Amino acid sequence: MSGDELGGADGTSETAGAGGIERPALLPDVPVSVAKLVRRVLCDNPGPMTGPGTNTYLVGIDEVAVIDPGPADEAHLDAVAAAAGPDRVRWILCTHTHADHSPGAAGLKERTGAEVLAFADVDGLVCDGHLSDGDVVEATEFTLRTVHTPGHASNHLCFLLERDRMLFAGDHVMDASTVVINPPDGDMTAYMRSLERLLAWSPQLRTIAPAHGHLIEDPRSRLEYYISHRMEREQQVLDGLKQVDGPVGTAELVEAIYADVPQVLHPVARRSVWAHLRKLADEGRVESPDPDDPDALWAMR
Repeated sequence: MSGDELGGADGTSETAGAGGIERPALLPDVPVSVAKLVRRVLCDNPGPMTGPGTNTYLVGIDEVAVIDPGPADEAHLDAVAAAAGPDRVRWILCTHTHADHSPGAAGLKERTGAEVLAFADVDGLVCDGHLSDGDVVEATEFTLRTVHTPGHASNHLCFLLERDRMLFAGDHVMDASTVVINPPDGDMTAYMRSLERLLAWSPQLRTIAPAHGHLIEDPRSRLEYYISHRMEREQQVLDGLKQVDGPVGTAELVEAIYADVPQVLHPVARRSVWAHLRKLADEGRVESPDPDDPDALWAMR
């Protein structure tokens, strides 16, 4: 599971960014320059969990690192290889191994011969090498530093373009939405710690390039919002437990907390509520006979 807690718009029209500046339309398989050394190629896989689709980023000109090749979509992989120049792609970097991010790595490797790098060989991804926190991918024109950001997925990585202080954030931070934390691999405690780490990053981030949507030009305020939003959700979960007489399940809590969210997204919201409950249980604030069961009942301690 990837993506949006609340879904996303199609994103194909021109929209205003910070200061009312028009941003390039999100058009599938059309390379768009978003920074001096960075191009974005949007995959044509829109949906309630991917918003306008998955962003693939091409970093560099002479030597290219491709970040998040996306699904095994032949047209998209052809567009990425053509935009980069297949003989110039040296690295294929995957932020994590969800279905809209990493399955295209094998096909892009066939087209380019590039080295596939990620945190681990899981979910069908086969790597040529593994990256951990602090590792560096160094090209003639740029340096990408690996930042391990577990939470959305245990194997989630972000990549920092150090010269521009631009963070390629995968699904850790997204444009126009919050992020699903889906246990058991998704972990709310780890996610909050990862957000706090990025908020305290020095020197401060200038831009966040998310896997879904437009560039985020106000990283600090976005990270602060993400943290406050999660704390508000956590309080809503606690309030929901306090207001009922006896144990309650995630479905009942979602009905109360996500009343303004379409019913079609409630199953996804249940996973996030479950993630909050597991965090609260780790802190000794709530309890359940089986915290590993998404359908278990919960109560205040």
